[in-house]
Amino acid sequence: MSDVLVYPAIKETMAVDALSAGVPIKDIFVEFLLIGATSFGGGVVAYLRSGLVAKRQWINDKEFVELLAISQSLPGLNATNMAVLVGDKLRGVAGSIAAIFAICLPGALLMYGAGIAYQAHGDRPLATAALRGVAAAAVGLVLATAMQLGKKSLSQYYDLIFVAITILGVNWLHQSVPRVLIAVGLLAIVWYRPRKFATTGTS
Repeated sequence: MSDVLVYPAIKETMAVDALSAGVPIKDIFVEFLLIGATSFGGGVVAYLRSGLVAKRQWINDKEFVELLAISQSLPGLNATNMAVLVGDKLRGVAGSIAAIFAICLPGALLMYGAGIAYQAHGDRPLATAALRGVAAAAVGLVLATAMQLGKKSLSQYYDLIFVAITILGVNWLHQSVPRVLIAVGLLAIVWYRPRKFATTGTS
């Protein structure tokens, strides 16, 4: 009897689960500390994917998109929500605590120092121009990440319909993100529900 064929997506999930099974708390803390210290300009989604998927391979792209959707639909920042979810997946409550503390620590210290410097020296044109450039770069990072995830997540043409509905609901109809995600999620459940197909053949 021939060996059982395993689909690539299943093999990838099995490999990720095996890799993340024994992740030390120290590694979780260090990785999220690096993400928190280097994710300038609001492009944290790109840094999260780079660190968690591409570098560490603790989760795959499919899991990343699912966890990001949960993070965006709940109150709070995407980065901290992702830290809680990924930390819990890797090492439970201890992993969540290590991840959220690590990702918040660099920003808290840097913003405290920046607040003191801003109060002492006031607004500077060069600093303002630099921050605008960083913000533009952050948009590029998010776009690049969206394209990378889209290649793996948007496998069918009708997936683009759900993308269009989401953009329409948030940008044009000015609906809240949780409301749009719930509506799109319900539509997706109806569309992707198991169907019984009539088969033909000889008895």
